[in-house]
Amino acid sequence: MTLTRRRALQSLAAAPALAAPAVLAQAPVEIVFNYPIAVGGPITRLIDGYCADFERANPGFRVRPIYAGTYQDTLTKTLTAARGGDAPETACLLSVDIFTLIDEDAILPWDDLPGVDGAWLDSFYPAFLENSRTGGKTWGIPFQRSTKVLYWNKEMFRDAGLDPEVAPATWAEQLEFARRLTRREGDQTAQWGIQIPSSGFPYWLFQGLTTQNDVRLMNPEGNRTFYDDPKVVEALQYWMDLSMTHRVHPPGIVEWGTTPRDFFERKVAMMWTTTGNLTNVRRNAPFPFGVAMLPAGRRRGSATGGGNIYVFKKANAAQREAAVRFAKFLTAPELAAQWGIDTGYVAVTPAAWETQAMKAYVADFPAAAVARDQLPHAVAELSTHENQRVTKALNDNLQAALTGRKQAGPAMADAQAEAERILRRYR
Repeated sequence: MTLTRRRALQSLAAAPALAAPAVLAQAPVEIVFNYPIAVGGPITRLIDGYCADFERANPGFRVRPIYAGTYQDTLTKTLTAARGGDAPETACLLSVDIFTLIDEDAILPWDDLPGVDGAWLDSFYPAFLENSRTGGKTWGIPFQRSTKVLYWNKEMFRDAGLDPEVAPATWAEQLEFARRLTRREGDQTAQWGIQIPSSGFPYWLFQGLTTQNDVRLMNPEGNRTFYDDPKVVEALQYWMDLSMTHRVHPPGIVEWGTTPRDFFERKVAMMWTTTGNLTNVRRNAPFPFGVAMLPAGRRRGSATGGGNIYVFKKANAAQREAAVRFAKFLTAPELAAQWGIDTGYVAVTPAAWETQAMKAYVADFPAAAVARDQLPHAVAELSTHENQRVTKALNDNLQAALTGRKQAGPAMADAQAEAERILRRYR
């Protein structure tokens, strides 16, 4: 057990007990925790270890962690179980699933659970709470949260005559750097300047561009989208031009899952991906690399991303108490810091960044603080009622544009028309 985890156990063990003695005297209270994996790294081993640590610090409570696949798999399995009356007591699902879960009448607001107070709920970074609250209630607790960042290969920068310690700060610089970094051999491209994935989470990567172009994709109530805003169209055109006009970005659909591997294999000099890949990149990149905030268009910016912890209505009183204890354990400063160190996800509270472990980590690896420093420029991830359908309308049209089947303007007009058809009844 690491020193950090031991300190977390000690601090939580010393905290005032939430459970009544009668509860502790009975058989252990067990809760099921469904969780996904969306990045590289030993996530399953880490979660299993945290659950074991929690049980040692909280006698009388048990957590049964269940790895349920991707975020999409985890949502599908969890909702299917909930509809059949067999929901888990708690789960980590995308923060953007908030409206879907509320509309399904599947989850409870944290504000109404035993042992929860406003001070704890307000302790998380405001950027993460944007996707966690609606209607005056907190429905999700930030856990494995992220933003997009830019990674670059310092050796390739040096070979291209660029300063290996300086990332592009603007859209114009990003294009110019990518031109210098793209290397062709005859009709083939041996090295791409930049790569932005357009599968898996195309809307999320696109939100980097739209945020930088100073436009939001939806309203806070989740019942209206702005896909056809001229600034949205302009952002899409920039992405399209990287591959179709300037030929510094791979054509067609770029895979989310293989982008880090392409980076490791020196097929691409710069990539956009989640900070949740930071530890994966640090362990596997066979060259020195840099990490930076995404470049600015009209402004800096990125959408937040990643998962929140939810409590399901199925949980009885003792299980709700267990869920609160577990969420507080996972987000306590020492453990939140260690989670960030082990995975690359952003530690979700300012207090976590003040721990000795995190301070030492950042001193040794300053890139770890980039995503945190980008949070003041961050906005809520795309989230609406019937989120999967509304997001699919955008994803399908983004991919149609990036593969040359539609122009940017018509693609976004078609996405908006479909989203409007779906969301009209929620207004």
